[in-house]
Amino acid sequence: MSEGQSGSDIELRHGDLAVRVSRRGAAVTAATYRTIPFLVAAGGPDGAMANFAMVPFGNRVEGNAMSYAGRDYAFQPNTSDPLYRHGDGWLNLWQLEDSSVEHAQFSFSRSADKVSPYAYRTRQEIRLAGDALVLTLSVENRGETALPFGLGQHPFFARTPKTRLTIAADRYWNERPDHLPDMPGPVPDDVDFKSGKLLPQKWMNNAFEGWNGRAVIAWPELGIRAALKADGALDRFMLYMPTNRSDFFCLEPMSHLPNGHHLPDFGGLRPLAPGEALAGTVTMLMSALPVQSEVR
Repeated sequence: MSEGQSGSDIELRHGDLAVRVSRRGAAVTAATYRTIPFLVAAGGPDGAMANFAMVPFGNRVEGNAMSYAGRDYAFQPNTSDPLYRHGDGWLNLWQLEDSSVEHAQFSFSRSADKVSPYAYRTRQEIRLAGDALVLTLSVENRGETALPFGLGQHPFFARTPKTRLTIAADRYWNERPDHLPDMPGPVPDDVDFKSGKLLPQKWMNNAFEGWNGRAVIAWPELGIRAALKADGALDRFMLYMPTNRSDFFCLEPMSHLPNGHHLPDFGGLRPLAPGEALAGTVTMLMSALPVQSEVR
């Protein structure tokens, strides 16, 4: 383990993989394969995060309120956004529990307060295994009553003009003006990536369901690809593509839908009794793209 230039980042290395991680948010701040960046620092409170954990759930809560088991609960905004967003982990310093040149394990605990009624303990392990970056996130309910929990990873993948995405889903949610999901329906043709296609040149901030947890991202200009695998509770994903940035896109494996607190069956949020836990793992296996033979 070595300290990064900021004095707080930790450098992990194995073979062709180099990853920098931070105690703030248990976040990845840089990730390269064969010296080529495949994650981009573009997120988090100061734009320095290339991946952060979403816990005890991801995205927003409509009205900063929820009802569960006959009780009403309230949230307060935790960023400049008017709605409580992405949980608490990404905004706080985590405790470094264990580390080596190839892995770092962090934990974070919080008690219920006026910002959020959730009390929990969460762990994030960032590990390099062969040519794979492996992110394992868990959360345990440390409160006095059951609540619906979720988790997710929020990576910012590099984007080039020829970036190609292959991922299959059965259902698509369109977006309301307040960035919350509106109505579900079939996946539109222009964002149906099951056979692989270029990323669309338009705003996207949409949830997808019916995912088998597998995806492939190819960067022909860079000569590399990433095979993604999401296991455990992570059976949905979000695609986020802003129009004011063309250098990244977000493919976010999640255990639930945005605003799940206000959706049927809590949108996949899992009721956890005190002491119960939820976990999920995202693996990004990097490799070189096969060289295409020239057609004559």
